[in-house]
Amino acid sequence: MQVTVETTAGLERKMHVVVPSERVEVQVTEKIKQTAKQARINGFRPGKVPLREVKRRFGAGIRQEVSSEMIQSTYGEALQKEAINPAGMPKIEEVNIEEGKDLEYTAVFEVFPEVEVSGLENIEVERLSSSIEEADLEKMIDTLREQRLVYAETDRAAAEKDQVNLDFEGFLDDEPFEGGKAEGTDLVLGSGSMIPGFEDGLAGLKADEEKDLKLTFPENYQAENLAGQEVLFKIKVNKVSEPELPELNDAFFEQFDVKEGGVEAFRKEVTNNMKRELDSAIKAKVKDQVMDGLSENNEVDLPQSLIEQEVNRMRQEAVQQFGGGAQFDPSMLPAEMFTEQAQKRVKIGLIVSSIVDKNNLVADAEAVRETIEEMAATYQEPEDVINYYYSNEQQLSQIQNMVLEGQIVDFVLESAKVIDKTVSYDEAVKREAELPADEGDESPEAED
Repeated sequence: MQVTVETTAGLERKMHVVVPSERVEVQVTEKIKQTAKQARINGFRPGKVPLREVKRRFGAGIRQEVSSEMIQSTYGEALQKEAINPAGMPKIEEVNIEEGKDLEYTAVFEVFPEVEVSGLENIEVERLSSSIEEADLEKMIDTLREQRLVYAETDRAAAEKDQVNLDFEGFLDDEPFEGGKAEGTDLVLGSGSMIPGFEDGLAGLKADEEKDLKLTFPENYQAENLAGQEVLFKIKVNKVSEPELPELNDAFFEQFDVKEGGVEAFRKEVTNNMKRELDSAIKAKVKDQVMDGLSENNEVDLPQSLIEQEVNRMRQEAVQQFGGGAQFDPSMLPAEMFTEQAQKRVKIGLIVSSIVDKNNLVADAEAVRETIEEMAATYQEPEDVINYYYSNEQQLSQIQNMVLEGQIVDFVLESAKVIDKTVSYDEAVKREAELPADEGDESPEAED
């Protein structure tokens, strides 16, 4: 087998492979013999079909099949022979499978770049530290109670934050429109679940009262037949309920898997959860700064094939996150939505891989065990969880990668400029940015 490799541009390579015709014909002949044993052809007994007849009828297809198999196998051989590590799948071009001639093809692919990581001393990292004060704990408990509000029926008129049970039907040009009707639906005033003006129009209504609301759908509403249209909603209020904070009792504590120990055990459980969140947030912020610093201080040639793979992965993630379902084709999402972030991910991945390889970093087994035990401690049967991770190669690999990621961060911090800063709990766990709500997502009816 002859192999020649040409560097075309940047990371792209063209590898021309020539496989001797004798090697190909041996495989073709063997495949014809196998086919002859199985072929069912009128006029011939099973297993007694002459090879020449099999070749006449099926020869072209057999040669195509054998050639495809040989391209796959010899491509790997050629890469190994030339000590090439490709990035992504190849494009196979200029294929010649003519009978009696050598099998020839050209594989076009990209290779991984050589990455020399530098500039670690230029990376600046602000490392936060914080503690959980009594006020932080009380605030968290209040938040947990607010997230689990209960509603008690009242005779007074509806106001913001009240839950209103209502029937309604929408009309466009005096005709009911699809999706504009609901019966016995609950709506919390001020939740923003409905189009602008709907919830405001319910304020001041009492149970059994009715009202007509003239409203206009937003111009960017997702249903084109309703976008920008004036409609009429006929509304009947069934009942009004006011919010009440749940009591701190055993029934409330059980929602957090605290079944004994009362308020003291509950406060301890919340504190432990807050500590875990605090530690995780601080580590995440340090990691983000380290990764951004590595990216800013190193230039890397990025294989386009890896970027395309990452774009496709992000498309899949987006569909899963936003509930597109199996019927939604991720490729319908424009690549431009993900390209910049995909480039960043690929760049960081190549830099991190270089650090791991050149410094012989491996996940510390003891740290892996400690991480799994810490995670298992939050479950009722910790030992079962530990056994699960160690018996599941994929799950264990994820923990190992997470631990190795932490070791990489620690490795960079040894050379980076680290500034320690003490902040409040709220500031430590605060996200860097919040995603804005989609203005086109209003619905004419309350969501469940």
